[in-house]
Amino acid sequence: MKWNPKLRRYLLHGGLFIITLICTTLAGAEWMFGNSFLYSPQPLGWQHFLKGFTFSLPFLGILTVHELGHYITARRYGLRASLPYYLPMWLGFLGLPTSIGTLGAFIRIRSRIRTTQQYFDVGIAGPLAGFVVAIGVLWYGFANLPPIEYIFTIHPEYRQFGVRFYEQAYKNLPPGSNIIIGTNLVFEFFKTFVADPQRIPPPQEMMHYPWLMAGYLALFFTALNLLPIGQLDGGHILYGLIGSKWHRPVALTLFWVFIFYAGLGLITPDDPPENLAVYLPIYLIYLYWVFGKTNPDRMTVLLLAMSVFGAQFVTSFFFPRITGYQGWLVFGWLLGRILGIYHPPAMYEAPLSKGRQLLGWIALLIFVLCFSPRPFVIK
Repeated sequence: MKWNPKLRRYLLHGGLFIITLICTTLAGAEWMFGNSFLYSPQPLGWQHFLKGFTFSLPFLGILTVHELGHYITARRYGLRASLPYYLPMWLGFLGLPTSIGTLGAFIRIRSRIRTTQQYFDVGIAGPLAGFVVAIGVLWYGFANLPPIEYIFTIHPEYRQFGVRFYEQAYKNLPPGSNIIIGTNLVFEFFKTFVADPQRIPPPQEMMHYPWLMAGYLALFFTALNLLPIGQLDGGHILYGLIGSKWHRPVALTLFWVFIFYAGLGLITPDDPPENLAVYLPIYLIYLYWVFGKTNPDRMTVLLLAMSVFGAQFVTSFFFPRITGYQGWLVFGWLLGRILGIYHPPAMYEAPLSKGRQLLGWIALLIFVLCFSPRPFVIK
């Protein structure tokens, strides 16, 4: 039997979506109940899996709207674009809630994008569409928070401390067992103006609230996509706003600032000499490697790497309490070595209309609103 190529593609997209839906539902249930489907004295069961849909459906809904924003806009320009490819990834076999069930989704644009306006429109459509839906999800989640006693159904051992359990419950936890969900300006808005203050959970318990977790992760991925670097959505937007002449130096500057913040506090003047002897060469190699594709001249790359380290070291000397978020170093490597920080030139470059320029700056403002300086902290 010979399969129709179009049918085969539809089956692939549909199959990946179903597998990703299952994986995100499993992961969502594990985060909600703080337990595992595998390798647990009391493993989760079918009823827990069904409740996991309260995470997977809003989360994948936002992700799908984001990708369809790109897809519909690309098709409107006559570009050959695929339906979304979903990337499932469930790590429940490790025995702990360690994944969100997916690595995200993407579409493939097989046609060459020719104009600045096409780059801009295709790039901005996804994050704007996803952001609108994420706001709705978070609004519902914060407006319908259960009483704070809901946490006792997950952590019955906290009941002894009463509704102010957060003042005592986290003092004697073993290292590495305290996962704290970060915040951003959108979250702070909903905490201040929408939620009942008596029902707002501490950040250590945020993952047990599926609507909040789905909305937070959606904002996290929106911020990643809106980073104004390379061929990320934010890179397309910035390229449309300032053009090719300014994009390369601005993108390099933004990448330098990103790596500076990510590694701030990793190597400090207060570190013991034996630690510096081991970790300093490794970190310098990382910096040289991550800037390796920014310039063909090796000496320029070395100067970039040393300038970042020097700025970090001096900042740590004068302001030792100011630290970055080392988890961003992984994403910095992905940008520097895989995705690239520069934007390919359009065949036909022309200034954007005033309306598009305004929309572009709004999108970069959305990046600021969604960005979490320390998105996930393990203590």
